[in-house]
Amino acid sequence: MGRNTSDRPTKKEDAMPLYEHVFLARQDLAQAQVDALAEAATKIVEDNKGKVTKTETWGLRQLAYKIAKNRKAHYVMLHIDAPGDVVAELERQTNINEDVIRYVTIKVDEHEAGPSVMMRKSDRGERGGRGERGGERGERAPRREREDFDAGAE
Repeated sequence: MGRNTSDRPTKKEDAMPLYEHVFLARQDLAQAQVDALAEAATKIVEDNKGKVTKTETWGLRQLAYKIAKNRKAHYVMLHIDAPGDVVAELERQTNINEDVIRYVTIKVDEHEAGPSVMMRKSDRGERGGRGERGGERGERAPRREREDFDAGAE
């Protein structure tokens, strides 16, 4: 029989649920303050017998609409391995914090290995835009002249 190389328990009842917690911090915060918010969230989880397995800072991004007079926000994602009451406490304290303008916690079956989609997306943006050709738009075919249209109408 093969051995389980994962650090998670094999029995379903022994395994703690997995969560992804994403919060948006105010745009006027410095990066050090955003990192402190992530560390505070990690401390809340670890003080309650949970574990934060990964923290990703997605940076300052444009919002689709204004939230509490903010047009941009700092995005941070935490992978959490903890019981539900720990997540409830994390959400309670996140809701109290004035620096956090939005948050969401999602229960997942397993955490994604490697960088998240948002981190891969930002890597793609550094290489020069969309698609393999680079640039904002693909090549366009030359415009047809007016005579081509007139000749086809006869």
